[in-house]
Amino acid sequence: MNMNKFIDHTLLKPDATQEMIDKLCAEAREHDFMSVCVNPYWVKRSAELLAGSDVKVCTVIGFPLGASTIESKAAETRDAIANGATEVDMVLNVGALKSGDLETVKKDIVAVKQAAGDILLKVILETCLLTEEEKVVACKLSVEAGADYVKTSTGFSTGGATVEDIALMRKTVGPNVGVKASGGVRDGETAVAMIEAGASRVGTSSGVSIVTGAKTTGSGY
Repeated sequence: MNMNKFIDHTLLKPDATQEMIDKLCAEAREHDFMSVCVNPYWVKRSAELLAGSDVKVCTVIGFPLGASTIESKAAETRDAIANGATEVDMVLNVGALKSGDLETVKKDIVAVKQAAGDILLKVILETCLLTEEEKVVACKLSVEAGADYVKTSTGFSTGGATVEDIALMRKTVGPNVGVKASGGVRDGETAVAMIEAGASRVGTSSGVSIVTGAKTTGSGY
């Protein structure tokens, strides 16, 4: 399996430095990953470093809690795109979903999709905080609102991607919407299991280890 184009090479830690971002982008170029995924502050530099390559620049919106207002998420999206983002991963309003306020959840996604236009939109569900029923509802609302992908996790909550969640999400959204596994995918075996369960993208800080077979260290995204 050619893994590189499944991988969103990710660095979202709050203490990420310019040197670390530069290294991330250099690795993404070298291994021809699908994208780098960085916080909005680093979008402009990442876009400059990756100019002329086919590596996309992905950023996160309403991250990591999803509890920003609809207006601020839309504004954040427009700003990110102006700085060079070519994909956006927004965090669903988890509190609204768990309160049963499905109208707000959908409006939130619609507003970001409208701000994103043709830019690929992934909706982060934060599956570790949801019941199975809530995961299904979140997937359906995301599709109805025009999302291109649903994504498991921020990597900053109580858990990450599981094979079971990927299978459920794939079953719910059908074959034409992407599914991204993120959070805790740190080796090739896990990445392959996610893809076999239905993932079309894998968000990980261990992309180099996954494609080279090298041992990974630490507990990154």
